[in-house]
Amino acid sequence: MNRCTSIATFLGAIANARVRIGVVLFLAAATASTVTHAAEPLTLPAIMQLAEQHNPGLQASRDQVDVARGTRRTAQAYPNPELDIGTGPSRVRQVRGQTGQNRIIGLSQPIDYPQTRAMRIQGAEAGIDVAEAGLQGARINLLTQVKLAFYDVLRRQDEMRIAQENFDLLGDVRDRVRLRVTIGESPRYELVKAEAELLEAAKNLESAVIRVDQAKDALRNLIGPALPENFEVAGKLQIDTPIPPLEELRREVMARSPDIAQSQARENQAAARLQLERRLRIPQVTVHGVYEEDPDIRSWRLGMSLPLPLWNRREGPIAEATAQLAQSQSLVAQQQLVLLRDLETIYSSYLISGRQVDAFEAGLLKEAEAALKVAEAAYRFGERGILDYLDALRVYRAVRQDFLAARYDLQAAIVQIERLRATDLSREQNQ
Repeated sequence: MNRCTSIATFLGAIANARVRIGVVLFLAAATASTVTHAAEPLTLPAIMQLAEQHNPGLQASRDQVDVARGTRRTAQAYPNPELDIGTGPSRVRQVRGQTGQNRIIGLSQPIDYPQTRAMRIQGAEAGIDVAEAGLQGARINLLTQVKLAFYDVLRRQDEMRIAQENFDLLGDVRDRVRLRVTIGESPRYELVKAEAELLEAAKNLESAVIRVDQAKDALRNLIGPALPENFEVAGKLQIDTPIPPLEELRREVMARSPDIAQSQARENQAAARLQLERRLRIPQVTVHGVYEEDPDIRSWRLGMSLPLPLWNRREGPIAEATAQLAQSQSLVAQQQLVLLRDLETIYSSYLISGRQVDAFEAGLLKEAEAALKVAEAAYRFGERGILDYLDALRVYRAVRQDFLAARYDLQAAIVQIERLRATDLSREQNQ
């Protein structure tokens, strides 16, 4: 019996030491966090605004639009004329011939056919549509990632708060158990068990703090140095956002998705290129005007040059453009299938997460809390042991964490549906 008591005392001392170390580390981190986090907490609209202004990937998409507009200016330009100027001495071999300077001036102008020019410009304008649709898609995807990362920070903060509450509660339980063990009302193993549970709670609290920091790092990586390292967020989940029925979502996604718009713009671009390649089979005429002056004669000549399409009739470029058009049409159909499949998957997740949240709110949370209160009262009156109370406490903590996970999953599904609907994610309610 004395040996068991010594072992229990030794284990309790180790548990006390490790708990004190964990608490000291946590309090030190919390104190440093309080000192450095003096800035005003950032809301979701403010963070999304920073992301739109400073994300390098989004800026690259904007630059791509500028590139496409420059391509259109190139397509709108007319071919330049070509000026030929020459001079030199003339020496005649005939009797009575004049010796002196000769001069020649020539001007050539390639003729830009109106239909060829129209097809070239049409392809360039389709390229602008491709770049603008890509910019819209990049912006929506970025804001979606920012929202998910922001809500993940809120979730991790709630988990840290639950871990802190559980740590404080187990600390009170440990103190009560120690008192009861001291006065002889409870056996020594109950204190060992309470110390072990408190140590586990301290570990969970430290892990929760680390997960908060990791979630903030993930959010900062989407924005860059514009978001300070030590920042705080303020907001709440928007799980009450109304979502239309699935059939209405299908029509909306097909009509508004930037991915489909980009694929269709690429199809238009490929069609314009095919028409351009066919137009280029017509030889381009170049008009020439020449003025020539010799010592004894002056002459004017007008003419034109016309390449003969005998060996190269552009079969290769036309075949390439035809294949690209067929490929772009297939990609449009494939993009539609992918979006509808993603929509159905995300909508199923939305329904499942919604049912889980409703189940937690309808009774699971209250039942777990009621079971904890009953177990606590039974332990206080000596009807149940410490193990029953700690089990009820673990169940209550697990239910709360599952409830947080279900709420985040529901919010994530809503955000993903908004992405597919191509809604303006920057128009958020004040968080």
